[in-house]
Amino acid sequence: MKKFEIPEKYKASIIGEIKEKRKSEDRMKKDFSPSKLEFDGVEFVLARHFGFCYGVENAVEKVYKVLDDFPEKRIYLLSQMIHNPTVNEDLLDRGIKFIMDTKGNQLVPWETISSEDIVLIPAFGTTLEIEEILKEKGVVSKDYDTTCPFVEKVWNRSEKLGEKDYTIIIHGKAAHEETRATFSHSSQNGKSVIVKDIKEAKLLAQFIDKQLPPEDFYSFFEGKYSPGFDPYTDLEKVGVVNQTTMLATETHEISQYFKNKMTSVFGEEELSNHFADTRDTLCYATNDNQKATLELMKEEGDFAVVVGGYNSSNTMHLVELLEQKFPTFFVQNAEKIVGKNCINHFDIHTKEEKTTDFISKFNKEKIKVIITCGASCPDSVLNQVIEKIVYVVNQP
Repeated sequence: MKKFEIPEKYKASIIGEIKEKRKSEDRMKKDFSPSKLEFDGVEFVLARHFGFCYGVENAVEKVYKVLDDFPEKRIYLLSQMIHNPTVNEDLLDRGIKFIMDTKGNQLVPWETISSEDIVLIPAFGTTLEIEEILKEKGVVSKDYDTTCPFVEKVWNRSEKLGEKDYTIIIHGKAAHEETRATFSHSSQNGKSVIVKDIKEAKLLAQFIDKQLPPEDFYSFFEGKYSPGFDPYTDLEKVGVVNQTTMLATETHEISQYFKNKMTSVFGEEELSNHFADTRDTLCYATNDNQKATLELMKEEGDFAVVVGGYNSSNTMHLVELLEQKFPTFFVQNAEKIVGKNCINHFDIHTKEEKTTDFISKFNKEKIKVIITCGASCPDSVLNQVIEKIVYVVNQP
């Protein structure tokens, strides 16, 4: 796999050494057991896979190269390059401007952008509509496109499904940049609809055997289906693809549910004419990070810490897994750990940051911390969190 040039500020010696050691010992990535780190007063159980993935490293390398190569140019990103505040704040400090926020709201008017400017497409990709705007303005985007290859793989699979008249069911969050981009591309090739989870998938499946009237579909899935969608005819042939940062196990569950539904409605012998196997759209990094997190859950620990941007979908799913077993703290960086009595962390259910009593409640000689981070989190940020916990634990 290609080795990318990443700014030194995002690297960390301890984390880097652990990654290299595990890689040399397990080049085929068959061992998902965690690493153990021992410090005075604290032991860390660190996930086997974590941090910058291929798509993120590709985007980081390209964006910083553009900054170095074109200091005289106005440089824009369509939106946040990745969902990590440390990286995005540094890019803003370097002079990059975001044209839109993560929800697609305009921050920089299109009329102020000219063909002389550089506009970078973030790792999530973008919609066909925005690609057309850039083309009309004469903005060259091909050389400055950091779309993750695994996102493009989903688009290519969607295109093939559409060519064979399958309706494309996208497992994703409708407001997320990647899902908006995937929906735009898939709708160009075939009928498309977005489901957030297995609950919505089961609701959608009720239109296959006409358990619910069509008007309910348009109400339940408002803003999540392509133009001209007919739930009674367009769900006779389906294939499932996903936003690459969703829970892989849930994507599989959704796909299996539709496979079983098609079998019950049309029969086993007709299954291949009504359901497409799309397991090949799952992202390797999402799979690896989630498998490594499941291995963490086999361990014992006092609490878990997950590091990453609060708007990072893949990081939220790591939190979702770990909180099934451990008190879990989702933090952006080391600054959120204030002291023994205070940690500021994000609640993925209320979508708010809250403050909780921290290490002071563990009256023991050594605490054990389960720890990992999201695919857009720099090693340096994770390293700083580890160092801060060690410091706090050893304060009188």
